[in-house]
Amino acid sequence: MATVSGNNGEVKIGTDLVAEVKSFDITETDNIIEDTAMGDTAKTYVSGLNEASGSITCHFDKSDTNGQEAMTVGASVTLNLYPEGDSSGNREISATALITNVGVSETINDIVERSFSFTVTGAVTHGTVA
Repeated sequence: MATVSGNNGEVKIGTDLVAEVKSFDITETDNIIEDTAMGDTAKTYVSGLNEASGSITCHFDKSDTNGQEAMTVGASVTLNLYPEGDSSGNREISATALITNVGVSETINDIVERSFSFTVTGAVTHGTVA
């Protein structure tokens, strides 16, 4: 079984690398619809509309104008996530994302962090880097 180290992951807004990324996550969900009818002996369901959301955490970098600074609340961005890095053949997750929350966290004797939450509008695309 091949495992992947989180050290090589990358996040891009379009083709622009987001600086100082510490972590990212994306969760896809299927909103199932119950279609149980009278006479059924157990509940049944059908697949409904899918949705996705996630978050990105970075070391605060105000000079990252095309990455962190582009992710303002309400912004629509083309988000490209690379769990293994963006080398040819690696996995790529792409989506149009609406930035829903932006936060800053500061702790004494630690690096200031910036966090971003997003909701995907439309479908998530899974592919490989060309």
